[in-house]
Amino acid sequence: MNTREIASEYRKAQWTQIIQERVASGESISKYCDSRGIRRNRYFYWQRKLRELACKELLSEVKMNPNDGGRSTSGTSLAPGWALCEQSESEIEADTSSVIVEIGKFRIIVGVSTGYEHLEKVCRVLVSLC
Repeated sequence: MNTREIASEYRKAQWTQIIQERVASGESISKYCDSRGIRRNRYFYWQRKLRELACKELLSEVKMNPNDGGRSTSGTSLAPGWALCEQSESEIEADTSSVIVEIGKFRIIVGVSTGYEHLEKVCRVLVSLC
């Protein structure tokens, strides 16, 4: 890894920490930025760059493994922080080969062939958008 890559990783880590601290604080972006002397447009720039990087990473992994589905071999075990949700009767009757996931204002339909790792990354991106 050269110095440019190291500097880039360091900046991303700093931006991620700031975004996570703001979310954990529960403060509005304006209030958080004002209290810490951060320009709002700078905060939004960092947020946009991190989202773009997350989406690129997600796309590259899907392109690398388009056929394996990334299925978990652990059966029904869930990662820390995940919860098993049930579908309503009408949703089950409508389509038994998918599940609906709602995160904030987002709603996605996930097919049975969707890999666990892929779904986890998509959910992380959606949580960051909320």
